[in-house]
Amino acid sequence: MKSWPTYRRLLSYLKRYWYVFAIAVVTSALYSGLDAALIRLIQPLLDDGFVAKDPKVIALIPIVLPIFFFARGLMSFISNYSLYWLARKVVVQIRKEIFTHLLKLPARYYDHHPGSALLSKITYNAEQVAKACTDAIIDSVRNFFLIVFLLSVMFSISWRLSLWFLLLTPVVAILFSAANKLFRRYSHKIQDSVASLTHVAQENLFGYKIVRIFGAQELEYARFCVAVEQNREQEMKLALTKSVSVPLIQFVAGLAVALTLLIATQEAEHYALSAGGFASIVGAMIALLKPVKEITSVSHKVQQGIAAGQSIFELLDTPTEDQGGNHLLAPLRGEVEFKQVNFSYDPLQGPTLVDINFHIKAGENIALVGHSGSGKSTLAQLLPRLYDHYTGSILFDGQDIKTIQLMDLRDNIAIVSQHVVLFNDTVAHNVAHGDFPYDETRVRVALKHANALEFVEELSAGIHTFVGQDGMLLSGGQRQRLAIARALYKNAPILIFDEATSALDNISERYIQQAMQDLMRNRTTFIIAHRLSTIENADKIIVMDQGKIVEMGTHQELLEKNGAYSQLYQLQIKQENAENL
Repeated sequence: MKSWPTYRRLLSYLKRYWYVFAIAVVTSALYSGLDAALIRLIQPLLDDGFVAKDPKVIALIPIVLPIFFFARGLMSFISNYSLYWLARKVVVQIRKEIFTHLLKLPARYYDHHPGSALLSKITYNAEQVAKACTDAIIDSVRNFFLIVFLLSVMFSISWRLSLWFLLLTPVVAILFSAANKLFRRYSHKIQDSVASLTHVAQENLFGYKIVRIFGAQELEYARFCVAVEQNREQEMKLALTKSVSVPLIQFVAGLAVALTLLIATQEAEHYALSAGGFASIVGAMIALLKPVKEITSVSHKVQQGIAAGQSIFELLDTPTEDQGGNHLLAPLRGEVEFKQVNFSYDPLQGPTLVDINFHIKAGENIALVGHSGSGKSTLAQLLPRLYDHYTGSILFDGQDIKTIQLMDLRDNIAIVSQHVVLFNDTVAHNVAHGDFPYDETRVRVALKHANALEFVEELSAGIHTFVGQDGMLLSGGQRQRLAIARALYKNAPILIFDEATSALDNISERYIQQAMQDLMRNRTTFIIAHRLSTIENADKIIVMDQGKIVEMGTHQELLEKNGAYSQLYQLQIKQENAENL
């Protein structure tokens, strides 16, 4: 009963296809009815055909039986095909729903949930849910009707013997309930082990270069073996439960058959059974063992589906990103202001940003500098509201960004991260990502300004060349330039460059810096820079340390202060001089 709300929610995926589901149920019931009817026919076949030698009955045998088996096969085909069609529809619907929800979840959700666990929900868990919604239900319907019809056959022949058979039913029910609890418990553990296995495999698939260079193959193989063994152990526990419960339940049902037969044989004259009647009732009792076994197996599928459903619904019930208020941004000038902004990824780990206050005029070029972990990238991620659980206010053109519709806000921001993300698609689609159909002329212009058009035109299919997973067919500098071209293509009034030139050589960097200077005209630009020499012409430099703004001013003003910026600058000059020696 505790699992019923989850299962009822799973069944809601069938509502859209109720007519196909109805066909599958009806044909499954008819299939079971035909099976039971075959056993019921044993009595007249034996009594009237083989014992009484009735010519009418004998003449009907070659006519009735082929029609019977044809109808049975037809019902089996319709129910099985409908079932498979339903299962695929449910899988597609669940996967679409999960993926759509993943696209709307806030960034902090991904901070606490590895991608491998989310992938296992889309792949493994969705399949388990489909089996619980389709296979399990149709199997249950088929076996339920078969049990009902077989019991009807038994009662129609001898209700007294049938009552003796039902004496052990409560014992079967108790065993069935205990098996269900174990099925559900091990199903949860199997899903966790699948997520762990996927996580280890995914890390190695994406980090294969590091694994090879550092000679960690044996270590990673050992990690994978642990994950595989954990999965195997849980699967074996589930298999053990299933392997024990099914024959045990069958054994109890077999005892009921044996008890009934014993009574029937010892008191045959009391029950007045003919040879055909006795054969039919015994056949029905023996046939009952199969649906009892199948229902126990169905329970295993249902419990796996419920466990998978709970995992999926936990994800689907996670609140998505706040889409903001009803306000739309008018043509954005680019004025940005932070007022008493404080932020923490995790309150238990302390603040990441503390009392951030500054005002940027529209069109200004702002540089954020500081040691690693000082909060530069975090500050930049608050602008497009990747994280919105901060205190204080962030204003665009005097309007709080939390009152702006999220899509409208992000339409006005372009970002180039130091960790370049490219999709396994063409160069053009990566540059114009989010814009379909794209403008090929704009793509080429963006590539040209990013100093990328020359190498792109040398590729096998030019801008229509596939770049591979995460752009692995390109060099690091080429990937970085495509990411810059993507920001240039968007042509947004606010630009964020998070160490955008970090992977470029000196010659390419000079070209990019010139392109960036042209692009930044009349646009508000935030530049997170590692090399301070690249931001000397910034309108304002914000120096951060441990989440706080410690200095602010132009390059010359900060050097004259002889403070934190001056120390960073002098240290970097010494490092560059040492590298050039």
